[in-house]
Amino acid sequence: MKKITLALTLLSAIALTSANAQKIARTFHIKSGGGYDYITVDSASNRLYVSHGMQVNVVDKITGDSIGVIKTEKDVHGIALVHALGKGYITNGSANSVAVFDLKTLQILAHVPTGPFADGILYDDFSKKIISCNGRGKNMTVIDPATDKAVTTIQLTGWPETATSDGKGKIYVNNAEKSEIDVIDATTFKIVNTWPIAPGKSASGLAMDRKTMRLFAGCDNKLLIVMDALTGKVVTSLPIGDECDAVGFDKKLNTVYSSNGEGTLTIIKEVSADKFVVQQNLKTKEGARTCAVDQATHAVYLPTGKFAPKKAGEFRASLIPGTFEVLVVGK
Repeated sequence: MKKITLALTLLSAIALTSANAQKIARTFHIKSGGGYDYITVDSASNRLYVSHGMQVNVVDKITGDSIGVIKTEKDVHGIALVHALGKGYITNGSANSVAVFDLKTLQILAHVPTGPFADGILYDDFSKKIISCNGRGKNMTVIDPATDKAVTTIQLTGWPETATSDGKGKIYVNNAEKSEIDVIDATTFKIVNTWPIAPGKSASGLAMDRKTMRLFAGCDNKLLIVMDALTGKVVTSLPIGDECDAVGFDKKLNTVYSSNGEGTLTIIKEVSADKFVVQQNLKTKEGARTCAVDQATHAVYLPTGKFAPKKAGEFRASLIPGTFEVLVVGK
């Protein structure tokens, strides 16, 4: 009887895993040149904002059809949206600035100076401010979207990668150089805590479950660190793929996604605030290192392409022109 019960349990587990398994459902091809970084999905307008070279390609999130192109003067990295003001914000890394654009017309409205190499970007819904993570400047620029002016600079001890917010007055940022998460008061914009992520090292991706107050940091040493956002305690660490550059979280499905440049998407189920299980390591494509989760449809979007052989001195291999694409993952 025990053997039969065990067999039935195993079959049920296999069936559940199979039912929840995700796959690459569609691929959007975008025929333009240049590298890429972050991707932003906008459920309110069914748009996908895709960084690519010196522009943002705006496409329909369902069909992949082109809606428009936002051209900038320098390399594009992140895109944040402020619907209440009808504006979007684009980090232009080597231009040391954030470009402001109109959500309706997609026209550039202004450029806001930042610290050196504007990279990750966040709209904090508590302070109603745009936060730019400036890698080489080792600081963060706080921008008031009502005026499109920088109001202050937050100085860190190392380069910031990605930031997230609890919506209640705290901003969290991956200090990749120091392998820590810095906690910032969203009223004073001062650092109030510094928490080590050990055994994780040099985290890039960062996401959050605001209900359980858990932070998810994707690290260079193939670990996802789960941290208590109230205390800084590391709750657990889970294995992920190599070259994670972004982490996404589905709020309804309680699922964490680590997009790994090696060509995998690690899918982790949040069973409870303190229990997490790796459900799947989906094979994607080499270079699919960033992602965005659609909270409405639960699709996950990952940009990538085909690459030329890496040259000496290159940080990353160059994308072959005409091969850029966005993978759409779903059930």
